[in-house]
Order: sequence, then C-alpha cells, then structure tokens
Amino acid sequence: MVNVGLTGGIGSGKSEVSRRLAAYGAVVVDSDLIAREVVEPGTPGLAALVAEFGADILAADGTLDRPKLGSLVFADKDRLAALNAIVHPLVGARADELRAAAAEDAVLVNDVPLLAENRLEKLYDLVVVVDASPETQLDRLVRLRGMTEQDARNRMAAQATRADRIAIADVVVDNDGPIEALEPQLRALWERLTGEPPAGIA
Repeated sequence: MVNVGLTGGIGSGKSEVSRRLAAYGAVVVDSDLIAREVVEPGTPGLAALVAEFGADILAADGTLDRPKLGSLVFADKDRLAALNAIVHPLVGARADELRAAAAEDAVLVNDVPLLAENRLEKLYDLVVVVDASPETQLDRLVRLRGMTEQDARNRMAAQATRADRIAIADVVVDNDGPIEALEPQLRALWERLTGEPPAGIA
C-alpha cells in the first residue's frame, strides 16, 4: 500500500485532483466528506456542535447550516479550535475504519485539508500539495462558491500559508491554470506511485 497525503488551500482545486485520482483507481479517504458524515442529523457530532455553538447553527430541516457555523468560527481562533476539537476526533476514527478496509496493494489517498496546519506530513509516504495563487483561490471562492470576499479571505487566513504547504510537499500539483493542465501532472504522479499509467489512458 502506498499512503499518500493530499492537501491544498481552500479553492485550490484539491477536490478535483482527489476525484481524478479516484477515477484512476485510488482509494480516497476524504476528510471533508467524512466531516459532513459525522455531523449529519441524529449523530453525536451534530449534538456536540449544538451544545457548543447553539441551535442557531441548524437549518430549518435540522441539518447543519454550514455557512452560519463558518461565519462564527473562521474569524475567531478560539471558536475554530472548539469546532476542531469536536469534529477532528470523529473524522479520524471514521477515516481509520476506511483505511483498514483498503486492499494491501491500494494507492491510498488521504484528502486532508489541514495536513500542513497540523504538521501531519510524517504520517504519509508521499505528500501531494495542490497549489494555486491566493488570487486564484479568492476568485474561485467568490465566483464559484458564492462566498463574500471577506468570508473567503477569512477562511484563507485561517489556513496555513502557501509557502508552508509547499514546504512539506513531495509533489506540487500546479492548479493555477486551466483544468486541462491537471491531467498530465496527475498521470505523472500516478506513474510515480504505481509504475504504470492510469488504466484506460494511452
């Protein structure tokens, strides 16, 4: 098994890289998706968030109102730390279950948004950082995700710097340009990981 850590700043396009690697055959453990799973209605995770932040973080249908929670925590380090203290252990436990179920010869891609922030690089055989300029990140967050510019800047500021992420990278995937530029980079990465081109690609 090859154990890969995949990270990148918000708006860098990490999810697209993760999706493409999964299409090649990687087993992807996506912390963002797991973080949603562990706070679904009826879970202990959601109950703990309501106890910490109040019922105002719930939408009318009882699901977590993520924009509302985000507006509370991303400009306040103490509240962000409280959120992480609740969610991170739950995500870690679920991720461990998924890793344990992977085949012995799998390429295991751990999609970890806060890999650099939490200095987790030593946990992986290879660290892949998806990189984009702050200007590109901001544009994507405002134009594609509908965030306000201030909310986007707050979320970017809450993460590691671009330089800090690149400093821990074994491979940097440049995603500052058109999406078509990803494919040759990811093909080269896959060949490095497996010794073979992605299946179905000449």
